[in-house]
Amino acid sequence: MNWILRAFEFIIFNSRWLVVPFLLGMIVGLAALLYTFVIKLAELLIQVPAATLDEVIVAVLKLVDLSLIANLIVIVICSSYENFVAPIDPTAHPNWPRGIIGIGFSGLKQRLLGSIVAIVAVNVLDWFMDIDRSTDNLKLTWVVGILIAFAIAMLVLAMADRLSSAGENKDR
Repeated sequence: MNWILRAFEFIIFNSRWLVVPFLLGMIVGLAALLYTFVIKLAELLIQVPAATLDEVIVAVLKLVDLSLIANLIVIVICSSYENFVAPIDPTAHPNWPRGIIGIGFSGLKQRLLGSIVAIVAVNVLDWFMDIDRSTDNLKLTWVVGILIAFAIAMLVLAMADRLSSAGENKDR
């Protein structure tokens, strides 16, 4: 009976490698996002001479939005690999940025929510910059409401993580 338990544990433990195709898919998605970024940048550079300041600002905000999404994907890829597939030794990679390795699940949640809040905030700024042309107040209300909801969720999550880490430190 013990060998069945060991075999079952072996299968469960090694199933973590099934995450790798998802990570590779996100890398392909990151490359697709880079392609979109380059196209949008080229369009911006072509249109700059005839564009108004507001149009340039909105186009740059869309580039910032793509950049934030790309950063979010990198954080998810690196953190998922390290947390679920295989550990990464930071001493073996001294030139790697500290922000993409050594992210625990709590830190990942905070970074994900922080990135989502920043992405939504950029979209809200985009709406405000283009408010004269698209005055859909209901849609704008939803966008701002979603931003506030994400910001509150991020604040609650940060407080919960702080309280749980304080409780863990007391137990020691």
